[in-house]
Amino acid sequence: MKTTAAVVVTFERKKLLRENIRSLLAQTAADVLDIIVIDNASSDGTREYISDLIESRKIIYRNTGENLGGAGGFNFGIKLAEKLGYDNIWVMDDDCIPKKDALEEFLKWDRKLSGNYGFLSGRVFWKDGSICKMNVQKTSLTSYVKRSREPLERVIMASFVSLFLKADVVRDVGLPISDFFIWTDDWEYTRRISEKYDCYLVRTSKALHKSKNNKGADISLESQERLERYRYLYRNDVYLYRREGLKGFLYQSMRLPCHAARVLLKAPDKKAYRLRIIAEGTISGFGFHPETEFPKGERR
Repeated sequence: MKTTAAVVVTFERKKLLRENIRSLLAQTAADVLDIIVIDNASSDGTREYISDLIESRKIIYRNTGENLGGAGGFNFGIKLAEKLGYDNIWVMDDDCIPKKDALEEFLKWDRKLSGNYGFLSGRVFWKDGSICKMNVQKTSLTSYVKRSREPLERVIMASFVSLFLKADVVRDVGLPISDFFIWTDDWEYTRRISEKYDCYLVRTSKALHKSKNNKGADISLESQERLERYRYLYRNDVYLYRREGLKGFLYQSMRLPCHAARVLLKAPDKKAYRLRIIAEGTISGFGFHPETEFPKGERR
């Protein structure tokens, strides 16, 4: 019986998606794995490009009907995997290429921990073999994991690039918040889990992240056509860090001036516009109160 569903959210990246699917089909633990592709209404011919895999039943394909953003796509996919009865849910973007034993390593540590954890997160590398900066896990509100030979380390936040969790945990803590649309949905969701469960980085489970560059979100250097999306980032960050109480407030109070300073010092153009997005996005966060959805449809 296949007990694990790999939930892959895709949008307009059919070639990367096919490469991702190939890496999942080649897993050493593929006998316990099904693949669920959640297509955020791509217009690049994604379904046709993987039609042979759909028709051979190697993957379960669902089109959301509209672009729900990454957050909405993961909400949709995790909810479906739980509904279909999978015990484990392995979450990733379409540009994530897991190493062939990535799932086997998660399952090994699942057994060693007797299932007593909230999530397991893999080690993520970029195309040149260096650590992928945007996928480094957090050990505290202000600290990231450091280099270590220890195979297991406690963490409190992780990205949706190779995240392994139990369906029981999803039923307990709910789903990712689809209203986030993009950005911070993974930090918020994993933090929600780590508030109730011990969670871990599994260094022996590895994946490649074929992102365009190896840097995190940086409004000071972003191209003009992508600036508006940063409103989501600053709004969602307020929601995440205000839940941390005074520590979260102080952390945000230190971060925002640093972001503004980077804009003033490094931005090649539209400095006033970039600063306005930071300010307006942050202000909108104080009135942002999304509900948490649970697999059976209830909201809290």
